[in-house]
Amino acid sequence: SSVLPGSSRSDKGKLIISDLLQHQSGLVSFIPFYMSTITPANNDENLMNKSSSDIFTIKSLDNYYFNKSIKYIEGYYSHAPYNYFTTQVADSLYILKTYTDSIIRKIYASPLQFKKKQVPAYKYSDLGFILLGKAVEKITKQTLDQYVDSVFYKPLGATTLGYLPLKKFEKDRIMPTENDLIFRKQVIQGYVHDPTCAMMGGVSGHAGLFSNANDLAKMMQLFLNKGTYGGTRFLDTATVDNFTSRQTKFADNRRGLGFDKPETDTTKKSPASSFAPPSSYGHSGFTGTFTWVDPDNQLIYIFLSNRVYPDQSNNKLVEMNVRTNIQDIIYKAMNCH
Repeated sequence: SSVLPGSSRSDKGKLIISDLLQHQSGLVSFIPFYMSTITPANNDENLMNKSSSDIFTIKSLDNYYFNKSIKYIEGYYSHAPYNYFTTQVADSLYILKTYTDSIIRKIYASPLQFKKKQVPAYKYSDLGFILLGKAVEKITKQTLDQYVDSVFYKPLGATTLGYLPLKKFEKDRIMPTENDLIFRKQVIQGYVHDPTCAMMGGVSGHAGLFSNANDLAKMMQLFLNKGTYGGTRFLDTATVDNFTSRQTKFADNRRGLGFDKPETDTTKKSPASSFAPPSSYGHSGFTGTFTWVDPDNQLIYIFLSNRVYPDQSNNKLVEMNVRTNIQDIIYKAMNCH
């Protein structure tokens, strides 16, 4: 329940770490920071439109259409690293190294939403986890990628799990993510899909991790084992139990701390199979990933895909419930239904 280090909010607007972890901080879902760094090539045109035309040809996930001719606003980017342009966003694209500070300031300045007096609204948000990543760096005095790699991934033998995969692997070992026609104007391969994380150099608390299924399973097995793996204890049992339990303080919030949980309200759509017990937990990712741990049945389910290739307007994975339908089949095969 600690207040996030560096918070300058008033008492009503304090960002509490436990609230960030269960998306109960009142923060908005996300801020499209990259939008403030791009503009139509023709200044007389709009950046976006509600319907397609000869000018607005690039469809986004929320059914808006972007201008086909977009340029970067002068002063934000360079196509080669020099002076203050040292934070790499993608191939041949570098942003001012100070822009991460701008992102953090804008998050702190963003309005909080309250469902009633002193009770922040529940809303899934990237912003809190961006702040948490910075809190970890401040506490550990290491960059986030260095900390998690040294404390978790290397000791686990999870060699593919981590940030910035191009520092460790050839590009042809990494699946392409999206043909980004709006922001980075290239096929994203080996760089994080999330634009905000990309603008932070590919390392953030809310996005940026790469892995194959086997190494991700090692991390999930650690949680299933209540904090141990290969005879080594990484986390206290009480910590794992706390983070993977539903936080019952708010009735409309099904989540644990960092982890998602099955939806117990049958009128709402659950993120997991209807056969997944209340003790289970996991996470589904925007790009088409899914991992779920079921301690009752000693089951780990991992589904990795790049839904957003060639572009994120393809939402069939969610519409067809592919990930949870496969999970249903697994439970039925195990006679756990």
